[in-house]
Amino acid sequence: MSLPPTRGFDPGDDTDPFAKPPSRSPNTGAWIILGAAVILLVIVIAVVVGTGGSDDPVAAPPVTVTVAPSTTVSAPSSTPSSASPASTTDAPRSTTAASGEGIMPQVVCMNLQAAQDLIQRTGVFYSRSRDATGAGRAQIFDRNWIVVAQSPAAGARIGEGDAVLSVVKTDEPNPC
Repeated sequence: MSLPPTRGFDPGDDTDPFAKPPSRSPNTGAWIILGAAVILLVIVIAVVVGTGGSDDPVAAPPVTVTVAPSTTVSAPSSTPSSASPASTTDAPRSTTAASGEGIMPQVVCMNLQAAQDLIQRTGVFYSRSRDATGAGRAQIFDRNWIVVAQSPAAGARIGEGDAVLSVVKTDEPNPC
C-alpha cells in the first residue's frame, strides 16, 4: 500500500515543507543602527580634525611665539666695518606679525571667515569665536556664521587669543 502524493511535496526533497523560514535576531536592527552611528561619528570627527579651522580653544590651543627684540650693531668710527650698512644701521622693524600682537579691526557684521582673515592680517593668528545664542554650537564651517559682537572693541591692542567674536548662523536674526 502506498500513500497518496501530497500536494507540493517531492519525496526526493529532504527539506521540511512545514519548517519555519529562518528569522533575524531581534537585535539585528539595533546592531545596524549602532554601526551607522559609529560610521557617522567617525565622519564628523574626520571633518572637524581635517578642517583645522576650528576656533574652539580646546581643539586648537593657541601657539605662543616669543621673539627677541632686534639689536643694533654698530662699529666704532675709527675701525673699518666689513658689515653691510643694513646691519650697522638696523632701524627698529615692526615685529607685529612675529610677536602675535596687533590692533583689533572692526569685524561686526562680517562673516566669521572674513573676520578671522582680517584679524590675521594684523598679525594675530589665533582668535576665538562663540555662539552668541548661548546654545554652545561649534563653528565648524566659518563662512556660515556672522559676527554680531566683538571683544575687545576696534582699535584695541590684541594678542593671540584675545579677540573673541560672538556669532550667529547667517540665516538667524541679527542686527546686521
